[in-house]
Amino acid sequence: MTCAEGRFEMNDTMIGVIGGSGVYEIDGLENAEWREVSSAFGTPSDAILTGTLGGVEMAFLPRHGRGHVLSPSSVPYRANIDALKRLGVTDVISVSACGSFREAMAPGDFVIVDQFIDRTVARESSFFGAGCVAHVSVAHPTCDRLGTACAEAAEVQGINVHRGGTYLAMEGPQFSTLAESRMYRDAWGCDVIGMTNMPEAKLAREAELCYASVAMITDYDSWHPDHGEVDVTEIIRVLFGNADKARGLVARLPGLLGAARQVCPHGCDRALDHAILTAPEKRDPALIARLDAVAGRVLGRTST
Repeated sequence: MTCAEGRFEMNDTMIGVIGGSGVYEIDGLENAEWREVSSAFGTPSDAILTGTLGGVEMAFLPRHGRGHVLSPSSVPYRANIDALKRLGVTDVISVSACGSFREAMAPGDFVIVDQFIDRTVARESSFFGAGCVAHVSVAHPTCDRLGTACAEAAEVQGINVHRGGTYLAMEGPQFSTLAESRMYRDAWGCDVIGMTNMPEAKLAREAELCYASVAMITDYDSWHPDHGEVDVTEIIRVLFGNADKARGLVARLPGLLGAARQVCPHGCDRALDHAILTAPEKRDPALIARLDAVAGRVLGRTST
């Protein structure tokens, strides 16, 4: 897939699923094909599995690569989002493992995240920069329409799902210290903790993609007095059970979202309308060329 083969128009729904730990495929995908997609921002985590499900186009990207070869810090977040946009994805569902800071949010439960605190420090967090400066709002970093669909799919699937929660994105790859875990929970009011939703959510907003985060709880981090430190063996056990639930959730999304794409009522697909500040005559042509998929709608560029 090259830029010339991308769609960008987003006339039809195409659901992009970014699968985290334990989620490496979509069940029941018709005409399934692994496709290599070139990105102007590097090589994506892996090839992208495409096909249709319930009459809706789907694209699946394993965030860590098949075989889990990429750490949270080395995931090529910009390339992943850019590649999905080039394919014509309109709605991104992030599925990822996380720890919980709340007794009521137990291992095996899912949380439809609606807020983030970003503590990552070693990742490229924007498509824009010198030569084309842009500022998008991430006050509400997820799409409520898409999150509601995920919650409804989870409930039908019989998953214990929590609507709304704040996700603390840490750099990793180590888990939290006890002091950090207590601070995130008690002082900062976070609900769950993970290593991969940032800068992914910010980049999706810059690319004008609706984004929803489905956080699958595997443990209580290290704050819980009855559970102690994170046990990787136990995490893996819960992880595989969650992965089965997640695939069932994803399978129900086409029926809820439908094939005909509607304008996002929250403006996710128009996030760049007033975001670019650099005067046209001052823009770096090389950077503008790289932004053809991400920002082509507002920069006046189309696939050629």
